[in-house]
Amino acid sequence: MIKYVVTGGAGFIGSAIVRALLREGASKVTVIDNLRSGTEENLEEVRSSVDLHRVDIRDYGALRGAMEGAEVVFHEAAIPSVPLSIDDPVPSHEVNIDGTFQVMRAAASAQVRRLVYAASSSAYGDTVAQPKVETMLPAPKSPYALQKLTGEYYASVYTSCFGVDTVSLRYFNVYGPRQDPTSPYSGVLSLFIKCILARNAPTIFGDGEQSRDFTYVEDVAQLNLKAARAAGVSGRMYNGGNGGRITLNQAWSLLQKFEGVEIPPLHAPPRAGDVRDSQACTKAVVRDLGHDPKYSFEEGLRLTLEWYRTSGR
Repeated sequence: MIKYVVTGGAGFIGSAIVRALLREGASKVTVIDNLRSGTEENLEEVRSSVDLHRVDIRDYGALRGAMEGAEVVFHEAAIPSVPLSIDDPVPSHEVNIDGTFQVMRAAASAQVRRLVYAASSSAYGDTVAQPKVETMLPAPKSPYALQKLTGEYYASVYTSCFGVDTVSLRYFNVYGPRQDPTSPYSGVLSLFIKCILARNAPTIFGDGEQSRDFTYVEDVAQLNLKAARAAGVSGRMYNGGNGGRITLNQAWSLLQKFEGVEIPPLHAPPRAGDVRDSQACTKAVVRDLGHDPKYSFEEGLRLTLEWYRTSGR
């Protein structure tokens, strides 16, 4: 029986990976999460099939014990916020860099076959060229972007020096059910949905014409499983996006259309560290990992809206 470990497995993306693994036949999944931002509620329907270790990823000893006998580790645990990394950079540095180092170190000691690392498209920075291709030089604009890029480098080094088979996936604005809309640092679509359901105007930083390659969380979960199984990709990094671009104004307009309302957004000055446009080139990830996104932006947004409406979160 294959043992899978998901760090941050009680979080938004991590819990989606846990459910995907169980749907595809895993009998049990080990979750490592300190529940700082993740919640047991995210695992409620699969809790009997989850071995939860309430562990901080900076704790090497606890990590090493939880990884004993693991074949695959999905490293999702992080403090995932550009603004928060600027407002309070120390915690995100400690978790996203020091914690990631301890995860890699524990995986090497436990002789894990493959580690899939959640990297970030923020590493590309604000380059004008679209779409973003993996061969571009990184140009991080925020502490968070630099931290996630450092994790990529650690993954590559742990492959070349310590024998840990790694694959890094640069996520492009993942959205979907269970994303926390209660914080000002949350993903923009979860904040938009919170506003549309309450019939409140959202605040858009800038003119709203900035664009993102929004990627539905179930597509990201499936990509992680493919990255865990693909051959000949050790030590590599791939874009984890859909290959499209949607502006924030378009996203808000679509939610208004779904709800049959007109609520003009509020605007505020652009935030430090934010990039103007982001779009993934998916040629390499399709070729090497078989990436095959199933959800259009409109379909994913509608499913997400309905989940928030019915879940009461």
